[in-house]
Amino acid sequence: YDILRGTARLTSAGTNGENDTGDFSSFDSAGFTLTGGKNQTNASGKNYVGWAWDGGTSTASNTDGSITSNVRANQAAGFSIVSYTSNDTAGATVGHGLNAPMEFAIFKNRDSSVNWVVYHKSLNITSGQAINLNSTGAAYTSNAQFNSTAATNSVFTIGSGGNTGYSSGDDFIAYCWTSVSQYSSFGSYVGNGSADGPLVYTGFRPAFIFFKRTDSTGFWRIMDTARDPHNVAYHALFPNSANTEASTQGSDQYDIDFLSNGFKLRTTLASSNASSGTFIYACFAEHPLKTARAR
Repeated sequence: YDILRGTARLTSAGTNGENDTGDFSSFDSAGFTLTGGKNQTNASGKNYVGWAWDGGTSTASNTDGSITSNVRANQAAGFSIVSYTSNDTAGATVGHGLNAPMEFAIFKNRDSSVNWVVYHKSLNITSGQAINLNSTGAAYTSNAQFNSTAATNSVFTIGSGGNTGYSSGDDFIAYCWTSVSQYSSFGSYVGNGSADGPLVYTGFRPAFIFFKRTDSTGFWRIMDTARDPHNVAYHALFPNSANTEASTQGSDQYDIDFLSNGFKLRTTLASSNASSGTFIYACFAEHPLKTARAR
């Protein structure tokens, strides 16, 4: 859910366009309101987790790109929500409102049943690399997604016929981030296949980690300190799946440590720490020490 689209739902594990199921009522000044008893948000006796980003206080029309977008941006937090309508033109540009190079973004066609697409600075964007959110698949090369063009301080570039541009007249949503010192970090690591896994330095204690193997198949994974306040953390959720959370600890499970300056893999699982495997991550701080990008 996002404030630009209102109460319509998009589901990360599927390809469907948006629909309003009546289980989300409103975005409020201090949170959000749920309605009904739908299984996805508010079934009786079920446990839920929610992750929320502050997108700022107002929505503005952005004409930085060749396609005009509607943008809700919180530049201090390095986050924006971008709505735009495709013209199915390779090389079309869309303003993202971050005032810094976009480092991580998630795209979805709101009208058509096509894949979610992820942009990440550690992928080889200029060679056409992208990766899908609703799939276990590895990163792939497709000029149709970002037209082999890295994002700038003001715009990202979309392809023609891909899942960022797809069909002329289709509406899209993009969730965009850029790093903020001691608050957010986007990068990559190489696995070592050991339960004494690599330490990934972020410069802060994470509250939320989102990661995926890119050189082979593997589930997307979310770990957070709301569900795992103590190490070893092992309660994983999978954005590309409708599965319930994993809750088994062990070196062949989803174990990590949340540290004061990053996170450390404690697993031999190939989808988290394969020897010589490559992984991308997005990470946000538990107690941010800064609220604005250094100038």
